[in-house]
Amino acid sequence: MQTTNTTAASMWPAIASLAWREWVRFVRQPNRVIGALGQPILFWLLFGSGFGSTMRMPGATENVDYAEYYFPGTLVLILLFTAIFATISIIEDRREGFLQGVLTSPAPRLAMVLGKLVGGTLIAVAQASVFLLLGALTRVSLPWMGVLLTIPALFVLGLALTAIGFTMAWRLDSTQGFHALMSVFLLPMWLLSGAFFPAGDNWVGWIVRLNPLTYGVALVRHLLYWGANDETLRRALPADLPGLGLSIGVTAAFVVGTCGLAWLTAGRRSAGDLL
Repeated sequence: MQTTNTTAASMWPAIASLAWREWVRFVRQPNRVIGALGQPILFWLLFGSGFGSTMRMPGATENVDYAEYYFPGTLVLILLFTAIFATISIIEDRREGFLQGVLTSPAPRLAMVLGKLVGGTLIAVAQASVFLLLGALTRVSLPWMGVLLTIPALFVLGLALTAIGFTMAWRLDSTQGFHALMSVFLLPMWLLSGAFFPAGDNWVGWIVRLNPLTYGVALVRHLLYWGANDETLRRALPADLPGLGLSIGVTAAFVVGTCGLAWLTAGRRSAGDLL
């Protein structure tokens, strides 16, 4: 019992310290704000203006404003970019020796995992919330109840994406390799989630439906328009959008699975641990 209490006592301060360290590093690197927030906003403005109202969703009887359709996808893209910037620091920490110091401390490895995940996720949610308020005050008509309910969903999704980035970065020793995996795995995962275009009836549509991130994006869509009138819902939500209950269930399993994978990955010793 005493050992368990000692472990818990050393665990929570370690989680808080590591999460705070991520936030301090973020504040001291304004280029991360530009990369994680500026680029998705630029994409939203360019794609929203370029496609205009020419897009038609499956089952819809009229065209929709693409900027409004793409808005939830941009929120998830901000989470994705922030997760990339937050977890690539694992490679830097290993090079500088900080990671080895954390691993040899009395705190369990789970504390290190949770500290990195929570710190990166809080940064992601903070940036996504800025864009969420910006959209609510400008082009996208969102009920304020939906805006408030979306923030917890963004935290859950951000935790899952940060855990994926953590798992990938843990086994790598070069930032170039991490960016390569990002290009061939993380970005296609986002593109095939219904964030950029709706699922069709071809083979791409089946990939979209099998992608767990699809249900996270669907959850954000449902919550964004919570309390909206029927006309707004018909315009904003695709007819083939997964239901709210299914979206919650798959997203919950997604975050538990990714966080568990990050924990298991960190629990295995690698040559880079220097242990």
